Amino acid sequence: MEISGASFIAGEWLKDSDASVFHAFSPKRHEPIDTQFFEASQDMLATAINEAEKAFKVYRKTSLIERATFLHAIADEIEALGDQLLEVTHEETNLPFARLQGERGRTMNQLRAFAQGLEKSQNGIVNLSLLDEADPARAPLAKPRTQLDFIPVGVVAVFGASNFPYAFSTLGGDTASALAAGCPVVMKSHTAHPATSELMTRAIEKAIEKCDMPKGVFSMIQAKKYDMAHALVEAEPVKAVGFTGSMSVASKLIETINTRKEAIPFYGELGSINPQFVLPEMAEQNGEELGADLCNSMLMGNGQFCTSPGLWLVPNGSDGLLESVKKTVAASSSDTLLSPNILNSFKQAMVDRPDIEGVELLAMAGLSEEFHANAHIFKTDIDTYLNTPALHEEVFGPAAMLVTYDSMEQLETLVDKLEGQLTASIHGTSNDLASASDLSEDLQYKVGRLIENQMPTGVEVCASMNHGGPFPSSTDVRSTSVGLNAIQRFLRPICRQSAM
Repeated sequence: MEISGASFIAGEWLKDSDASVFHAFSPKRHEPIDTQFFEASQDMLATAINEAEKAFKVYRKTSLIERATFLHAIADEIEALGDQLLEVTHEETNLPFARLQGERGRTMNQLRAFAQGLEKSQNGIVNLSLLDEADPARAPLAKPRTQLDFIPVGVVAVFGASNFPYAFSTLGGDTASALAAGCPVVMKSHTAHPATSELMTRAIEKAIEKCDMPKGVFSMIQAKKYDMAHALVEAEPVKAVGFTGSMSVASKLIETINTRKEAIPFYGELGSINPQFVLPEMAEQNGEELGADLCNSMLMGNGQFCTSPGLWLVPNGSDGLLESVKKTVAASSSDTLLSPNILNSFKQAMVDRPDIEGVELLAMAGLSEEFHANAHIFKTDIDTYLNTPALHEEVFGPAAMLVTYDSMEQLETLVDKLEGQLTASIHGTSNDLASASDLSEDLQYKVGRLIENQMPTGVEVCASMNHGGPFPSSTDVRSTSVGLNAIQRFLRPICRQSAM
């Protein structure tokens, strides 16, 4: 299938041959890819939004079974793209084929999971319909019959993420949950993998035709200019936003949203250092294995997972764990990052951190190519960490900060000062965990997912999953971007009242 470089606007592939163009970047070859992508115009974006608003009046009336059939069809069409999808995404990201195959499977599975939820549900994914019967005999006033239901909010804007080209992008969790809720989607492709976005859009295009869905139910915008993103979130028909990306970009979009006459929710997943609390008895009994596990979790995706463990709290005297970390990191290979900007930010952080008093480089992997990122593990004590705000910032890439502590009280102090996180893990024996009950109780108020004796990387797509957390890990502590409850972001309550 040939890549056109066009945007998909309510059933049509459109591009202006006189428009400015941009190119994706090959991390593996460290050079731009030849394929041209044409900047969408403001008129194209306006058409996409207006057609989505028209489609909403049709799509919201589809039955849950019709929506389920549509989601199943999208998953089938993604699968039908075959190896071309993997090859194109590998060229744009240099993510390994095995990783891409797994993420493609997860993306199809989450579409099918929403479909199955709709098939089993009477009111969206979760049966939250509440009914209070009428009581005409109640004195002094009769009680009416009231029923609380949930309806779709309207057009949803979705932004693709750089680090998950399938699961958090064109047809990822935000799009899947919005469509399941009954909301049309206008999606802005991520410029790191625009050809991948085009192929995924070809899949939903076929599903729209097969299921006879309104043309405006999905549009995909190719654009590198920031003003297009702001025009999308400020458009009046847009009633909610799904976003995965950096705090800086999110803050600017929120500023634009705040200028709207009508406030709308911005569901943003922004970042996390995912602290790992290693308790004393576990460190003594299992330090060598745990040190390797921490490193291998951090190295997944070359440190570019939103759940990558970036902060390790380790008791003083854990020599076996530290030696295991040094050995594991020394044996690891360097690899590419997703974009030149990410690489530059990572390299600058690696230069800055050793210059901070009290911080030392504990372990570092070799660098096989200048444009690679190699693993770095830094070490400091808990007092230095607490008193140095620069160390609290997330580093996107294969790096972690190992912080030594002496007492449970120090850990509890750290938790009190901890910003909101997507996840945190506590690693301990049964005795450790019993002694850390206060720590665990405090920690749950700082995270969206609290884990015992497992690494944070890997997010299960299921009804009980929560992928979100207190700010700044996400912009709404009540919501999740993964799992069946993600649909609730794009539903709103309505009470129906009558005398009988």
